[in-house]
Amino acid sequence: MDEFALIRHYFVDGGAMRDDVVLGIGDDAAVLRVPPGQELVVTTDSLVSGVHFPAGLDAEAIGYRALAANLSDLAAMGAQPAWVLLAITLPEVDAAWLKKFSRGFFRLAKQHNVALIGGNVARGPLNITITAHGLVPAGHALTRTGARPGDAVFVTGHPGDAAAGLQLIQVGRHEPGNVCVQRFCYPEPRIAAGLALRGVASAAIDISDGLLADLSHLLEADNCGATLELAGLPLSTCLRELQAVDAARRLALTGGDDYELCFTVPTDNVPALQECVKAFGCAVTRIGMIDGERGLRLRDEQGTVSSIDPAGYLHFS
Repeated sequence: MDEFALIRHYFVDGGAMRDDVVLGIGDDAAVLRVPPGQELVVTTDSLVSGVHFPAGLDAEAIGYRALAANLSDLAAMGAQPAWVLLAITLPEVDAAWLKKFSRGFFRLAKQHNVALIGGNVARGPLNITITAHGLVPAGHALTRTGARPGDAVFVTGHPGDAAAGLQLIQVGRHEPGNVCVQRFCYPEPRIAAGLALRGVASAAIDISDGLLADLSHLLEADNCGATLELAGLPLSTCLRELQAVDAARRLALTGGDDYELCFTVPTDNVPALQECVKAFGCAVTRIGMIDGERGLRLRDEQGTVSSIDPAGYLHFS
């Protein structure tokens, strides 16, 4: 099967059908219609076998995760997903693998009304690169800049679950019924939360490299710091069953692949947040406060405050 037959068989007509796609798969490039009053938000990410997912991970989970990682970036910007490009290199044509990969990919694409509008297929080591496009009302995109001292820090969901799930997978415990394994294999990009936070949050970022690492990026952009409440970390039941308290907290702070949102909210906007959280479809927890002293600090149950290294996952370390 050549690349054109492969594209027709596995990737044409799998995603959402959208009226704003003037010309999609099959030409040299796609033609898209951006609605009046909207701005285009674009992100791209690559997933490499053995780096971003275990080499033996189920192909359906790989397809789902690849798209989820990109949609999570759109969620952090408050953008509504619209279109994606997919470039994939494969060591060989494996019909069973491709069928499962495309099933996972399109399962999430249809959930968020995302159209696949083109891309590329080539021979090489397994690598998946996706470029996602979203739409946001002009002037209303969320960004990393905007947090100020006094703003509260919040996080969606339960950070640390995905890292705990990956640990299980790495030791051969591929347990489909385990919540943490599912959180690694099928992360939920927080699109609804991102949309609801427009005009409420002062800054936002998605958690891909770890809560501390990604929050530190937001703080650097705003030239400020934060103090987090150790006792306030939202640890899931699954994580607490798998790990002792200290280890669970460590994973919640430094484990990657959660694709949750970390965001800040000015005090005056907290009532508005309380009104909109019902649209999130997930838990939301206040975990700390932005302050004027640069760096990250943790306050324990006894009230002792200590500085903490924000290091998370680094590609070139």
